[in-house]
Amino acid sequence: MILLIMAAGSGSRYGKLKQFDKLGPRGEFLMEYSIYDAINNGFKKIVLITKKENKDFLYNYLRKKINKSIEIVVVAQEIENLPRNIVSDKRRIKPWGTAHAVWCAKNHINGDFAIINADDYYGVNSFKNAAIFFNKTKNKDNYGLVVYKLKDTLSDYGSVSRGLCKVANKKLSSIHEYLKIEKNNDTIVDNDSSEVLNENDFVSMNFWLCRITIFDHLEKYIVKEMIKLDDIQKSEIYLPFAAQELVSKNIIEIDIVDSDSKWFGITYIEDKNKSTEKLLHYTNNRTYPSPLWIN
Repeated sequence: MILLIMAAGSGSRYGKLKQFDKLGPRGEFLMEYSIYDAINNGFKKIVLITKKENKDFLYNYLRKKINKSIEIVVVAQEIENLPRNIVSDKRRIKPWGTAHAVWCAKNHINGDFAIINADDYYGVNSFKNAAIFFNKTKNKDNYGLVVYKLKDTLSDYGSVSRGLCKVANKKLSSIHEYLKIEKNNDTIVDNDSSEVLNENDFVSMNFWLCRITIFDHLEKYIVKEMIKLDDIQKSEIYLPFAAQELVSKNIIEIDIVDSDSKWFGITYIEDKNKSTEKLLHYTNNRTYPSPLWIN
């Protein structure tokens, strides 16, 4: 099993590159805890997608910490890297989005793999349940999504965007993206639509469980979406939208996998203190050792 980590974000709401912020008791990045949990549950290779200017730094930082038995690859998400000889528009500066980021890793993944964000904490049991999913079936059209309850994924410091999952027979039937979710007193509301949301609804935190067939699907999707972009300088091609289309066309099915874990993340700079406190708590109760890595 392979873990693919998305670490190419710019941290616009956070104010800096949050994936490289030191949150652990000994200055660990948040992604290190996901890597640690993944390795302990049988993942043997770590692939990271980041910006070109961070590639060498990230590889060297992790390689000196993690046991050499674990393969580490860092891939740059480059704007010019597009399928089928598509020529990138010279006006484009920002990356093409999460679907493109995953596609950029195609030459470094040769089997089942999980996708996560670098700036989220997913919990020990989420990786255990991901490994169980991969071990129970090898069906190339059977994917998975590790999910969390909406009420456990909010920020105290501003709105968040979340993909709410509709579930039928433990399978994902659709994802609806809400872009400005906040808790007002005892009510969770999307400020864009004014819709009141159910706190116990499952949401996606971009913890996808994929087969290698995803790369062919994404290539077709990217080619199609490139033609339809509203704003060639800013529009992005999103992984959840690609997954939604594949499900709606019955090309793949996606199992809902309960994380059985508590999520937290760092959307805003004010989230940092809480995240630091939680990592310290997990260290003190010996969920994690300190130092985290002992080679």
